[in-house]
Amino acid sequence: MNIALYLRYSSQNQTEASIEGQREVCQEYARVKKYNIICEYIDRAHSATTDNRPEFKRMIKDSSKGLFDAVVVYQFDRFARNRLDSQKYKQLLKKNNVMVLSAREEIPEDASGILMESVLEGMAEYYSVELGQKVSRGMKTNASKCYYNGGSVPLGLKLEVVEKIQTSGKIKEKKKFVIDEEKASIIKTIFEKFNKGESMIKIINYLNKLGIKTSKNKPFNKNSMRRILENKKYIGIYSYDGVDTPDAIPRIISDDLFYKVQDKLGKYRCAPGRQKARTEYLLTTKLFCGYCENMMVGVAGTSKNGTLHNYYTCKGRKTCGCKKANIKKIYIEDIVVDMAREVLTDKEIPIIAKNVVEYAESHDNSDLKYLQDKLKNLNKQNESLTNSLKYCEVDAVRKTIIDEMTKIENEKINTLEAIKEEEKNHTYIEYDKVVYFLEQMRKGDINDMRYRQRLINCFINKVFLWDDKIITTFNIKKSDISTKLPNLKDLECSFEVSNGAPLINLFGLFGLYI
Repeated sequence: MNIALYLRYSSQNQTEASIEGQREVCQEYARVKKYNIICEYIDRAHSATTDNRPEFKRMIKDSSKGLFDAVVVYQFDRFARNRLDSQKYKQLLKKNNVMVLSAREEIPEDASGILMESVLEGMAEYYSVELGQKVSRGMKTNASKCYYNGGSVPLGLKLEVVEKIQTSGKIKEKKKFVIDEEKASIIKTIFEKFNKGESMIKIINYLNKLGIKTSKNKPFNKNSMRRILENKKYIGIYSYDGVDTPDAIPRIISDDLFYKVQDKLGKYRCAPGRQKARTEYLLTTKLFCGYCENMMVGVAGTSKNGTLHNYYTCKGRKTCGCKKANIKKIYIEDIVVDMAREVLTDKEIPIIAKNVVEYAESHDNSDLKYLQDKLKNLNKQNESLTNSLKYCEVDAVRKTIIDEMTKIENEKINTLEAIKEEEKNHTYIEYDKVVYFLEQMRKGDINDMRYRQRLINCFINKVFLWDDKIITTFNIKKSDISTKLPNLKDLECSFEVSNGAPLINLFGLFGLYI
């Protein structure tokens, strides 16, 4: 397996020696496991309290290139500050089929671990959305005053500081768009040429031949050209969250010219086959054929009358001649989503919440836990030296003990300051928060695709499907099983019903026969 190493130290108290120590441990781990180290990502003096780490960002980006199958860290606190952050970025890597492994911490992937990890992932997503809403409120406040809200600055415009605000000891600059006189003429030329009937390609070639660059300092192409021709900022309109504010930006071109260009662009938009809707198959990697145990994958087909059908098919149909019938996507997904939702009962929610909190605490590898343990050790050392000092009568030895106690006191002060700083940003997994999250999941909109996907990710482990039977393994042990017989018309087969029975006698995993 190909792996990448991610190495990090967070403060000036640590040095390059810390990186070397981490590297040696990770290299030994790779040697024992027979992994092939492809590359390294190293962040020096960067805390894991945020994702604002250059090499960390590059690692996340590179994970989509298929260069490595796993990221190995010295221990998980090198990867992210706490469980929520850890799960958030693990999920990003997981989408690119990349695992996160610790050279010093082996996390067992038993049934309870699967459930806890999946619930924490769901909470990370939930609180990420909640944080996004708070950020959105701040951005809306900015937008109400037509301040710059982030993003690229269009060619022909630039930013100018119009106000400075002091908050929490920091000065924030508020900026607005103003005309960049040197480049505004380029925008006028583009609009005028296109309005006169010149094609995009001809205008692009003209600009690239002159060596003119886009706002991102790149050659022009069709995408960058269309963005310019459709940008309402050039007629003074500031847009945010679907709300347009006219005369909020100094205009570069007239309304008449802009809307003539939009009419011409409209002809392009009407061209057939521009974009196709993306279909999400929620049971991908979880649905398996009961006959050959191959994964079932989502496919689409068009009938003779042109109707599009989405369904799951067994991969074994091509590889081993499996005769498993295809099944309609919406049908099987509805059945599985209903099963997942039945997990969230008044009886089970408190049990899940309690175990999530216990799991999070026992697997908390954050800097805060390390600092708290360090403080305890320093206190023990100090207590031991204090007792020694009481019975020591040799002046030279007493001086040595006092000097050591002074060093420990100074280190305690630094550690306490570090703990206070870490506590400001540390996210605690609290029982009430987990209960609230699970109750919100129970109330979710059954037709919302994100909600359906979250239910499946959290509670469904695997689904094995025959033509006449389903076995579903969950990430949680559920006692009283009550499942209605499904409508079988769409399946075109008959189901046999028997009592639910545990397949594996472990917390979190059981089989359900329908």
